[in-house]
Amino acid sequence: MGDAVLEQRVREHLLRKGGVRPNALHKEATHYVSAKAQSLIVLRMIEEGYLTEEEQAVFRRGRNAKSGSVPKNTDVRTYRNSSGFEAVLGYLFLLQQFERANDIITYSIDIVEQSKGV
Repeated sequence: MGDAVLEQRVREHLLRKGGVRPNALHKEATHYVSAKAQSLIVLRMIEEGYLTEEEQAVFRRGRNAKSGSVPKNTDVRTYRNSSGFEAVLGYLFLLQQFERANDIITYSIDIVEQSKGV
């Protein structure tokens, strides 16, 4: 659930921002939703104390859950961190804590754009 929530918001952000043609949308969105980007985002949020204790607990559970698949393009630690991040977003969405989920996604977008120099 969390990956779908993030993907939708990132694509909406990119389209509203302009400058991204529809045929390049997927490629640009991957800079925001890749396992590497999500791992960077969640580790920074934890370091900064941005996530609540409850959200950090959900992150740890999601990170430690066995996925049954092996990541193709990244290492296991990065993949698990990204799974934990997606778990937090899915958790908030299912609890209908849309404002908090949106705050986290907005901050995530800012983190990626800072790292890209945008």
